[in-house]
Amino acid sequence: MAMKTPKLRRRFVLQSVAGSLALPGLSSLAAESTDRRTPLMATRGAGVGAPRFVAIGNLLGFQQKAFFPETVGKEFEETTLLKPLTDQREHLTVYRGLDHGIKGGHFAVHTFLSGVLHHESKHRADGNVTIDQFIADEVGKQTRFPSLTVGSEGGIHGGCQLSWTKSGIRVPPITGPAELFERLFVTDPKTVRQEKAKANTLQASILDSLLEEANSISSQVNREDRSKLDEYFTSIRDVEKRLQTRRQWVDEPKPDAPFEKPADRNTVEDLPLLYELIALALQTDSTRVATLEIGGSFLPQHLGIDNSYHSLSHHGNDEEVISKLITLETYQVEQFAAFLSRLAQIEDGDQTLLDSTAVLFGSGMGNGNSHTNTDLPVVLAGGGYATGEYKKVESKGPGKIPLCNLLLHLAQRMGVSAESFGTSSGTFA
Repeated sequence: MAMKTPKLRRRFVLQSVAGSLALPGLSSLAAESTDRRTPLMATRGAGVGAPRFVAIGNLLGFQQKAFFPETVGKEFEETTLLKPLTDQREHLTVYRGLDHGIKGGHFAVHTFLSGVLHHESKHRADGNVTIDQFIADEVGKQTRFPSLTVGSEGGIHGGCQLSWTKSGIRVPPITGPAELFERLFVTDPKTVRQEKAKANTLQASILDSLLEEANSISSQVNREDRSKLDEYFTSIRDVEKRLQTRRQWVDEPKPDAPFEKPADRNTVEDLPLLYELIALALQTDSTRVATLEIGGSFLPQHLGIDNSYHSLSHHGNDEEVISKLITLETYQVEQFAAFLSRLAQIEDGDQTLLDSTAVLFGSGMGNGNSHTNTDLPVVLAGGGYATGEYKKVESKGPGKIPLCNLLLHLAQRMGVSAESFGTSSGTFA
């Protein structure tokens, strides 16, 4: 009987910890507790001049012939899909040849911001953490939301998968402008805040008990179970950090709302408003890191196209089908361009919010028709990437430059002290 007790206790701990990690909403708040009265806050005001990062991705890529120019450098042609970016041309850089060198079609699109397939991430120190969460772990400590993830829970691969934590948890998205508006501007009544504070305290107490229980048996397990326990310890520490952030902001008032709460319509019509709310989140320093995935809820019918987005992507080189795809892809680029213009209109100290914000736009899908995840469409705007150039990098052989090199460069520009990220082979030159 003496040998059975640890096994029963171990099983209880692992199940309990797994259950605690299912707490709703926690995985979008990965940050440590910190003293918000920093020199930045005291002398310049919240967030003024601070670097920000936004990533936008879609599930099915863009038509490569209509996207990529032929001429490298500043004299690149305005292709059909780049034409909407004319007004912001000098504020961006277009890249070709960057990818993660992986396969998987629809089931590898989630690697866009990580470079690592989820099912191959188990034994990696940082799992398949995406660059937004990698950055938020370091620079998200001074804002109410260390990061914001916006997307939908519909789609061909089971909901928005653009953002992942170091512990391998998919960050559930904010699914519409109504919810995003409430997160940013609606302050809970005092009674609700008190209930949340009690819940946070209770959850922290539960975590303490689970850690104590797990620690008590850690010396009694074999190597395989030790590995499992280590994973759970890491996950619990992540949850503890998020609870600390919740406690920190529970009584802090939110910014005044600039307009009435909007109603959710559909992703196509809501896209401009989602971009506007992300811009406001950056301007009010509610967050400095955000992602937006245009996924399975983007219905072509709302653009007058009577086909599914997925079926259109398998165009079989049919020119009529490609024309419909370019129509909806152009709309996506137009809204991205409008977002850049909006950021360029917002003052941020001695510069604009676009100058302060690095904005990554692209997809984890290269060619939707053939399910390739190479030769990805990548545009970087603002935040130090305003070259006005089209850059074509080595995509094959020993000179290949992984997309993760550029992602690492983004993190370093955000102030993250890191020498590697994902599958990077160095920093981006």
